[in-house]
Amino acid sequence: MLLVGNGRLVTRGMPNRVLENGCVAIEETRIQEVGDTAQLRTKYPDAQWIDAKGGMILPGLINAHNHIYSAFSRGISIRGYQPKGFLDVLDGMWWTIDRHLLLEDTRYSALCTYIDCIKNGVTTVFDHHASYGEIPGSLFAIADAAKECGVRTCLCYEVSDRDGEEKMRQAVRENAEFIRFCQQDESDMYKGMMGLHASFTLSDTTLDFCRENTPREVGFHIHVAEGMDDVYDSLKKYGKRVVNRLFDHDILGEKSIAGHGIHINGLEMEILKQTGTMVVHNPESNMGNAVGCPPTIEMIHRGLTVGLGTDGYTNDMYESMKAANCLHKHHLCDPTAAWGEVPYMLFQGNPAIGARYFSHKLGVLEAGAAADVIVTDYDPLTPLTADNIDGHTLFGMTGRQTVTTIINGKVRMKDRKLVDIDEQEVLAKARSQAKAVWDRINAR
Repeated sequence: MLLVGNGRLVTRGMPNRVLENGCVAIEETRIQEVGDTAQLRTKYPDAQWIDAKGGMILPGLINAHNHIYSAFSRGISIRGYQPKGFLDVLDGMWWTIDRHLLLEDTRYSALCTYIDCIKNGVTTVFDHHASYGEIPGSLFAIADAAKECGVRTCLCYEVSDRDGEEKMRQAVRENAEFIRFCQQDESDMYKGMMGLHASFTLSDTTLDFCRENTPREVGFHIHVAEGMDDVYDSLKKYGKRVVNRLFDHDILGEKSIAGHGIHINGLEMEILKQTGTMVVHNPESNMGNAVGCPPTIEMIHRGLTVGLGTDGYTNDMYESMKAANCLHKHHLCDPTAAWGEVPYMLFQGNPAIGARYFSHKLGVLEAGAAADVIVTDYDPLTPLTADNIDGHTLFGMTGRQTVTTIINGKVRMKDRKLVDIDEQEVLAKARSQAKAVWDRINAR
């Protein structure tokens, strides 16, 4: 038994509760009980004790769309890279990087990403991977890194026709093999999906091949209408919009994630809703790539399941929450917009997405939920209640305030010190690997 108490505990349940001197009791991988610190310490006198020291006790955060392969892009300078639009960004930056990633590069990209997640209180990651320099074994390398760090993760490989048929088939096989591995795993820590890049890099033949190699109980993770080029391509080649095309190829559904969804219309939103397809918003990426602001607020009002991701920009979910809040206010020219919708994405949408794949509740502190718990040192300067917690989150909290991270009942960071992970050794190796990748890129 493990007790985490002596802090302001936020359940994030329905209804949400704030316990002023709260405590969570953890038994193995599940939450046993939530209550008053004094009462639970009396009830479980022999339990291991973690003192929140008056800080916040919160559910672990979920990132619903990340790109581990982007880790080595930090600080990179690619010779001749001068993008004029989104396709230039893709080909000149991201596809260039992933074409030069080997298996060991993928592994260290994952280790660094998962370490950063732990330090930012992120306990579950849905990742969309690409490493066309070396495809076979890449998802398994990431899963090994997740196991080493103890992070819960759902992985897929980005299938695309951009590098030819053989690479496309390797990518499909990698997804299929990893899905089979996850179906046999009983830890509830690893899940697999069939990853797809975007409609404009996928032929009808490839979409059908992916569908044939994907079990019915597993969904697809795909970028949808992230740029107008995706829309124009679908209309020109197939006479239909992106969501309609994906529907016709049986890609949508309750287990599928549509990333971005920027340039979609009302009919497409209705198709996503009727099929139960999940949508993930990535505000910083959309702004950074200058591709536009998605109708995320409208999607939520229409009743779609919408979550929040980072698209590899950051591993701090609070940072993305703040960006989303400003983006939609600015885009809609409405200072009242996004107050409720953005917190919904992070604290309700992401747990709902997690529930489509993982067996136990995520993103909530209640009996029976997964024992993913974080402690932060946030000490509010104004009254904090269940009614105003989102305001405190938006204007007062950051991922780096995380002091202790517990995932699946195991302490992965305590008092800002990682447990059983040599961060300096990992970073030193990652810097060496990254330099080699950069050298290969600029030696083209």
